[in-house]
Amino acid sequence: MSRPIKIFCLPYAGGNKYSYRELEEAAPSNYVFHTLDYPGRVSRIKEPLISDADELVEDLFNQIKTKISDEDYVMYGHSMGGLLAYLLTRKLVQNNYKAPLHLIITGTSGPSVFEKRERKRHLMPQKEFIQEMKDLDGIPEEILNTEELMAFFEPILRSDFKVCENYIHRYDEPLNIPITVITGTEEDMEEEDILLWQKETNLEIDFNRLEGKHFFIFKKKKEVMDIIEKNLSVNANFRKAYN
Repeated sequence: MSRPIKIFCLPYAGGNKYSYRELEEAAPSNYVFHTLDYPGRVSRIKEPLISDADELVEDLFNQIKTKISDEDYVMYGHSMGGLLAYLLTRKLVQNNYKAPLHLIITGTSGPSVFEKRERKRHLMPQKEFIQEMKDLDGIPEEILNTEELMAFFEPILRSDFKVCENYIHRYDEPLNIPITVITGTEEDMEEEDILLWQKETNLEIDFNRLEGKHFFIFKKKKEVMDIIEKNLSVNANFRKAYN
């Protein structure tokens, strides 16, 4: 596959449009990453944070709808980004925009699980909240241990967790889009909850587990990209578009 492959990426909680640079560097040279950005960070730093899933999806929809035209593309998201990638795909399909040829989800249970979770990290006291962030093993210790840096990042993280923790799932017709799901072996999620992604597509999902905690994607970059490349190569619509 030598033609450029466009991959729209949705950042994880606390992330921004630069979050997937390590993955991009590990990807085949013809993979072109387009990472969308959320309000309240990087070039949108002066915009208020959005902590409601529907509002955030509307913001993302307005960003992407002028960028997809008739070109084929893939949608990817990790953690919160996985939920938003799914919801954005739904929004595009409902509004008769071109759907992605493939949906790639990492570090995320099926969307119907979110509303059943009782732990609300966005409401935790600061000490407990910081320990939760350390346990995720993806946020630099320098940030977590520096009061000034946490004063900046903590509101962003709490807002992003609120997006997921207050999300109420709306059941809809399954998508006709292949879904690849990859999670870490040490993540705090049950396999049966991960497999609920099967309810969101008429096609059989491809489920993979790689060694590691929640941010395994950065320690297993090559393995993640190998799984993505393998699944895109066997996607019939993808082969038709790119061969």
